[in-house]
Amino acid sequence: MQDLLCMNNDFPPRAHCLVRWYGLREFVVIAPAANHDAVLSESKCNLLLSSVSIALGNTGCQVPLFVQIHHKWRRMYVGECQGHGVRTDFEMVHLRKVPNQYTHLSGLLDIFKSKIGCPLTPLPPVSIAIRFTYVLQDWQQYFWPQQPPDIDALVGGEVGGLEFGKLPFGACEDPISELHLATTWPHLTEGIIVDNDVYSDLDPIQAPHWSVRVRKADNPQCLLGDFVTEFFKICRRKESTDEILGRSTFEEEGREIADITHALSKLTEPAPVPIHKLSVSNMVHTAKKKIRKHRGVEESPLNNDVLNTILLFLFPDAASEKPLDGSSSTDSNNPLSESEEYNLYNQFKSAPSDSLTYKLALCLCMINFYHGGLKGVAHLWQEFVLEMRFRWENNFLIPGLTSGPPDLRCCLLHQKLQMLNCCIERKKARDEGRKTNTSEVYPGDTGKAGDQLGPDNLKDMDKEKGEVGKSWDSWSDSEEEFFECLSDTEELKGNGQESGKKGGPKEVASLKPEGRLHQHGKLTLLHNGEPLYIPVTQEPAPMTEDLLEEQSEVLAKLGTSAEGAHLRARMQSACLLSDMESFKAANPGCFLEDFVRWYSPRDYIEEEVVDEKGNMVLKGELSARMKIPSNMWVEAWETAKPIPARRQRRLFDDTREAEKVLHYLAVQKPADLARHLLPCVIHAAVLKVKEEENLENISSVKKIIKQIITHSSKVLHFPNPEDKKLEEIIHQITNVEAIIARARSLKAKFGTEKCEQEEEKEDLERFVSCLLEQPEVLVVGAGRGHAGKIIHKLFVNAQRLTESSDEAAAVAPPEEELKRMGSPEERRHNSVSDFPPPAGRELILRTTVPRPAPYSRALPQRMYSVLTKEDFRLAGAFSSDTTFF
Repeated sequence: MQDLLCMNNDFPPRAHCLVRWYGLREFVVIAPAANHDAVLSESKCNLLLSSVSIALGNTGCQVPLFVQIHHKWRRMYVGECQGHGVRTDFEMVHLRKVPNQYTHLSGLLDIFKSKIGCPLTPLPPVSIAIRFTYVLQDWQQYFWPQQPPDIDALVGGEVGGLEFGKLPFGACEDPISELHLATTWPHLTEGIIVDNDVYSDLDPIQAPHWSVRVRKADNPQCLLGDFVTEFFKICRRKESTDEILGRSTFEEEGREIADITHALSKLTEPAPVPIHKLSVSNMVHTAKKKIRKHRGVEESPLNNDVLNTILLFLFPDAASEKPLDGSSSTDSNNPLSESEEYNLYNQFKSAPSDSLTYKLALCLCMINFYHGGLKGVAHLWQEFVLEMRFRWENNFLIPGLTSGPPDLRCCLLHQKLQMLNCCIERKKARDEGRKTNTSEVYPGDTGKAGDQLGPDNLKDMDKEKGEVGKSWDSWSDSEEEFFECLSDTEELKGNGQESGKKGGPKEVASLKPEGRLHQHGKLTLLHNGEPLYIPVTQEPAPMTEDLLEEQSEVLAKLGTSAEGAHLRARMQSACLLSDMESFKAANPGCFLEDFVRWYSPRDYIEEEVVDEKGNMVLKGELSARMKIPSNMWVEAWETAKPIPARRQRRLFDDTREAEKVLHYLAVQKPADLARHLLPCVIHAAVLKVKEEENLENISSVKKIIKQIITHSSKVLHFPNPEDKKLEEIIHQITNVEAIIARARSLKAKFGTEKCEQEEEKEDLERFVSCLLEQPEVLVVGAGRGHAGKIIHKLFVNAQRLTESSDEAAAVAPPEEELKRMGSPEERRHNSVSDFPPPAGRELILRTTVPRPAPYSRALPQRMYSVLTKEDFRLAGAFSSDTTFF
C-alpha cells in the first residue's frame, strides 16, 4: 500500500517493468517456462487468477503475485495482492493504436475516475506525476571529430596519415546515437494544470526536473579494436609465406633452376667464377631479383615506398653509410625505462616498447590493415628475414635489441633475434681478434706448439694463418676441423695430467703460459708461489626458451641410472671443463686447489693452525664436497688439457646457432608470426588506451584498464593461449576505446572546452562524466542550468533543421535565434516549437478513496499510463475493502 502511494520510485532509471508501472519493491511473477506455452485464452487466464487468489488466501502471503499472459513480447501481467481485509487487483490494457481522447491528461483522468467508481460525490483530489521524454537524434551541427586515417598518405607528416609505430585510435562513427531528455513534473494536483486536446500547460522548459540519458551506438566501429582484431585473424590462416606470395623463392623455370639448385656442386668444382660470389646471401639476393622480375613491380604486395619507409623505421642504422656499432643497445634516453608502463612487457611476455620486435609487430599490423593484408605481411616478413641474413653475413649488429643473452621474459621471436645478435657479436669479435692475433701470437708459438702437436695440426695452423684475410663464410669449415683435432693429441693430455699430478719442474717448464687475462690481485699458486693469473675464458652459451626446454627434456630422458646421471653431469659440465682448460693454460703447474680458490672460493676452506715452530699459519684444504671419490670436478680436472680459450672447441657455436635462428625465421608462417607478435600488439594497444585515457581522466576506465592488464598477463604467460581468451582481451580493449570515444563525443557536444568560466566548465565536466557512468543523470537547474541551456540549444537547432527550410536555418546561429524569439510565451505562439513532440508520455495518477462502499476503508488507487509512437499501456492497481463492503 505504501509503495503504491510513495513518489520516490516514480520513474526509476533502471528497473523491472512492473516496478515502473506499479511502484512495487517486492513481487512474485509466474510465467510459462517456454515461449510457445503463452496463456492466450481468457478462460485459462481466469483459472490461473482464481488459483492465485485461493493460494494467497490459504497461505496469508502478503506479497503481490503476478501471472504473465499473452505473448512474452507484449509484457502483459495480471495479478493480485491480499492483506488483512484488503485486496488489490492489478489490471492492464495494452493497445497498438491510441484512442484519440486518451492522448492527454483530461481523457486519462476520466478513465481513472470511472474505474475507481467512487461513491463519494466531491471526489478527493487526484495527485499526478507526469514525465515527457524527448529524443534528439540529429546532431547535424556536430561533425564527428574522428577522421578515418588517410590510407594513401604514407607516413605521418601528411595530414591524417598514420605513422608507422603509432596505433590509430577512436571511433569511425559517432558512438552516441541519441540523447533522451526526460522533463518531469513530479507532483501536480488535478485542477492546477490544463492538458487537453486543444491546449496544454506542459511546456518542457518550465518542467521542474530535467534528466538526461544517452543511447550508445551498438558496436561502433573502433579503429584500434579493428586493427588488433584484423591482426588476430591472421593467427587462423594456414598458408605459408611461399603459398601467399605465389612462387616459391627458388622455383624458377628451365636453366635458372639448375643455377640455384646446383649451387653447392658449383662451389666444389673448379669454376671460373670467384668463390665469394656464391655466398648464400648472393643466392638469396639473386632469387629475390628473380621473384621481382616474375611478379612484376605492380603485382608486388607492398609498393617500394611503403617497404622502404618501413625498413628505415625498423633499421634506422641502415640510413647511414656504415651501420653504427653501438646500435644494438636500445635508446638510453627513453624516459619510460623504469616506469611500470615500460615494464608491461614482463607481464605480457611481449617485448620492450622501444625494441625492434615491438616495432615490427606494429608495422605488420599496419600493413595488414592498410597496405595489402596477408600478402603484405608475408612480403614484409620475407624482406625482414633477408635483412637478418644480410646482417649476419656482414657482421652488422641488429638495432633495437638490448645486448646480452636472450631475455626470457620476452616473447620467443624477440629471444631469437637477441640470439642472432649474440652470434653476430661473437663472430665479429672473433673476426677482429683473428686479424690482430695472427701476427702477434702464432709465429712465436709454433715452435713450442709444433713439438706437441702432430704435423696435421701444424698444417691447420698455417692454414689458419693463411686464411685470415678471407671472409668468415669461406673458412668456417676449416676452423671447425682445427677445433676438433686438438682432442686427439695424446702428448698434450699426458702433459696436462703430469703437470697436474706431479707438478715436476721439467714438465712445467715445457709448457708456456697462454691465454692470460690479467694477474689476480692476491692469490699465488700453492706449489710454486707464482702469481695466479686469471685466464681468458669462453662465455657460456646463451639460450632461448625453446632450447632450454629441449635441453631439459634431453636431460630428463637420460633417466636416473648411474650412466644416465654420469652423462647428465658431463653434459652440464662442458662450461666447467672449458674454464679448467683455460686455467691450466694460463697457469702452468697449477693444481685443482688453485682452480677452486679462484673459481669457487667457498669450496676451499682455510684454517689457522700452529706449525712445528709454533707460528700461526693458514692451512687450506678442499671442502668435503670436493673430496667425494670420483667427484665430477676431479674427473674434469684430470681430463682437462692446458688449452687456451681461443683454441678450444667453442662452447657456443655461433655459426650453427645463427643458421638455426635464420632457418627458424624463414619457416615461420604468417599465422605463427602473428601468434608470436600478438602479445606485442596487445601491449601496444593497452599503452595506447592508457595514453588516451590520461587525456580524458575517466575513473571507471582506469579500473577497467587495470583489469585488462591483470587478465592479459595471466593469459599471455602461457605458451599457446586459447583463442577465446585472446578474443576476450581484444573485446575489452575495444570496449574501453568506445567509452573514451563516447567521452570525447559528449565533451564535443556539450562544449566543455569552450567554457570561459571555471565553475561552469567544472559543472559540465562533472555532468559529462556522470552521463558516461550512470543510466540517467539529473540536470542541475533543469532548463535554466548550464547543461540545461546547452541541451535546449541542441533541440532548438535540430528543430530548425527539420521544420524550417534550410535557408532559414542558415540565417542565424542558435544563440541569436533564442534571443530574437524572446520570452517563452512568445515562443509558444511561434510557429516552430523548441522541442519535437514527445517520444514518450508517462503519467501516474494516484488517490486514496473508500471502495467499494462509502463506508469502506480509504485505500490507495493508482493508474500508470505510457504512450509512445506504437504503444499505449494502462496499468492500474485498484484496492478494495473486503471486510466492509
